Amino acid sequence: MLDYKLLAALNAVIEHGGFERGAASLGLSQSAVSQRIKLLESRLGTPVLVRMSPPQATAAGQRLLNHVQQVRLLERDLRTDLPAMDSRSSMSRLRVALNADSLATWWAQAISGWCSAEQVLLDMQVEDQDVGLRRMRNGEVAACVCATEQPVAGARSLLLGHMPYLAVASREFIARHFPDGVSIAQLPQVPAIVFGPDDQLQHRFLRQLGVAGEFEYHLCPSSEGFVRLLTAGIGWGMVPALQVATELRSGVLCELVPGQAQQVALYWHYWRNGGQLLEGLTRELAARVPRLLG
Repeated sequence: MLDYKLLAALNAVIEHGGFERGAASLGLSQSAVSQRIKLLESRLGTPVLVRMSPPQATAAGQRLLNHVQQVRLLERDLRTDLPAMDSRSSMSRLRVALNADSLATWWAQAISGWCSAEQVLLDMQVEDQDVGLRRMRNGEVAACVCATEQPVAGARSLLLGHMPYLAVASREFIARHFPDGVSIAQLPQVPAIVFGPDDQLQHRFLRQLGVAGEFEYHLCPSSEGFVRLLTAGIGWGMVPALQVATELRSGVLCELVPGQAQQVALYWHYWRNGGQLLEGLTRELAARVPRLLG
């Protein structure tokens, strides 16, 4: 039988990014947590952690973390159905991964009522929509929003809708770089803005226009900062139409090539055995998100 004290130590180290912070979250010494991890590895006969900064779960560790996530959700169902078994606070914590653009646009409206009704505290991990599934595969989150349809083993995926992204820039930027009108062939030579190394939206947009090869770009890992750089005339970039509707109406930002939106599919991934809490959140998202995305 699994020793859940040992699994809790593993989960704390990964969740808090180190032995010291993980131990503090459990009210234990760093040495005690280290001993629990070693005992877990001894019983399994295989490492569960890669000792690096921050520590990373091995394949065996990821399996155990996935199990811990699902057990916690099922225990929450038991506390709901049998309140006498646990006198602690009824607030539950749910760890999810989502992309920064969803967090900056529709996410708050979609989950605010559900969080209040269910007394849930969310621990939100921000990842690019193309890579958020890694967090779930690694056992770090119970659910995620990402652009990939295929779920990991033991999980389901649900299409929430499509978020249109537009290539935009400020009037000043367009006038400075394209005085005679936007030239698609010249786009790779003017500065773009890219969210991070995993952001491929600008790359796909250029390929959609028939432009191949490298291009110049700034890196800005902030959804709000991304828009501020655009309005300041520092570069052009792909942003959700929802996020810049006001700027487009006022003329602060303009589409570079009208009619060439990138439609990004957003999928909700969640554990199949995640219990009533995840099922309820899934129903809430399925009902609300399509309307919010328009």
